[in-house]
Amino acid sequence: MTNNILDFEKPLYELSAKIKELQSFMDEKGLDLSEELMKLKERANKLQKEIYAGLNTLQIIQIARHPNRPTARDYVNYIFDEFIELHGDRKFSDDKALIGGIGLIGNQPFTFLGHQKGKTTKENLSRNFGMAHPEGYRKALRLMKEAEKFNRPILSLINTPGAYPGIGAEERGQAEAIAKNLMEMSSLKVPIIVVVTGEGGSGGALGIGLGDRIMMLEYSYYSVSTPEACAAILWKDVEKAGEAAEALKITARALRQLKIIDRIIKEPVGGAHQNPEKAANLLKEAVLEELKELAKLSPEELINKRYMKYRQLGVYNYDAALEGELLKEEVE
Repeated sequence: MTNNILDFEKPLYELSAKIKELQSFMDEKGLDLSEELMKLKERANKLQKEIYAGLNTLQIIQIARHPNRPTARDYVNYIFDEFIELHGDRKFSDDKALIGGIGLIGNQPFTFLGHQKGKTTKENLSRNFGMAHPEGYRKALRLMKEAEKFNRPILSLINTPGAYPGIGAEERGQAEAIAKNLMEMSSLKVPIIVVVTGEGGSGGALGIGLGDRIMMLEYSYYSVSTPEACAAILWKDVEKAGEAAEALKITARALRQLKIIDRIIKEPVGGAHQNPEKAANLLKEAVLEELKELAKLSPEELINKRYMKYRQLGVYNYDAALEGELLKEEVE
């Protein structure tokens, strides 16, 4: 765990180490220093709240990429009472970077999709760091069409830096697979709930990301490009990733303000990796609340509302913008 401490978390971990040291000293010497211990704990709680209340975009991205952050399989284990994983796209192979299956929350069945990362280097290599190949997106489409056939809502968890850009993936139709998923998801007759749980990278995220409700965990990001790639393209300087991150407006709060997403799911203090079970329960609660509302709609209403949702994204009021510029000139 100490190897995974983020730079901005170091003061907090140093204080935590002092608390443990004092507790150990008390136990060893049989002394009552509970008052001093309480003060240190209060100080630690205050410091933790201050740190996480003032995070910049690049720090939020660091949390989203944290190696101990819950994976799709972790969420499956916490939120589903029963789960059966289904494999393969029936055309090429089974992509381990994107998992799917059928799960039960109480009596409510779901078709589940999720990008799967690993917790160790070995696991990440086997899961391709959560970067799916075309067969992963074709597997997802197979399961989504099955969900429509049996009238099951779809829950999709996004956590990927992007679709795999390798030669083999391109040869097997990476762009076509993602584009087809977007087309098919736009007209599925069952509710689709999408949650960005970590990284929401470009077309890799969109391939299972077109839904009736788009939600994000508090410390996740959703972007057309990583800040590093954006900085390299615009300024030819990866060191400007922080500047790019702020300009991209890719955090949950920024995207909620822009009405790109529908809801922010609160995380435990310190991020989902600090308390995965609590994070999963908060996610489950939000999913069930949104499904309750979507279940009231007929298939035709679902599709029409989904269509209008995406038609309205990026609407730009030219007159208002022009008026703002003219006002700015007058002030200057």
